[in-house]
Amino acid sequence: MRIMAIDYGDARTGLAFSDLTATLAGEAFTINEWNTQRLVEKIAAEAKSRDVGKIVIGNPLNMDGTAGPRAEKSAELAEMLRTATGLEVIPWDERRTTVDAARILSENNRFGKKRKGKIDAVAAALILEGYLGSAR
Repeated sequence: MRIMAIDYGDARTGLAFSDLTATLAGEAFTINEWNTQRLVEKIAAEAKSRDVGKIVIGNPLNMDGTAGPRAEKSAELAEMLRTATGLEVIPWDERRTTVDAARILSENNRFGKKRKGKIDAVAAALILEGYLGSAR
């Protein structure tokens, strides 16, 4: 079963997909969409076209483990995706994924505009890798 991971943002949302055996993270890219309903439709279409069986969505908890406004927005998106796709949507602690994604891109000479469009995709891949690693 293929698994999709999501790094949800207001303007850009990163998506990453596992291989069919749900062992390795593969393709990752960013969707640029401000409207939540259109974003849900686009994510649902990507899930269907790639035969996704499960969705993992980043849960942006505060560093002390509490849920703030971003975590609430993520939970709302998760519920919308459950309804739109009929798939299980699992919240996954994403603390530090954006920081780690920025570090990875910097180490690969991606700065400024080169980084802006890729950081959310890399963060989604890190969320996916974390989930896949825990499932082993």
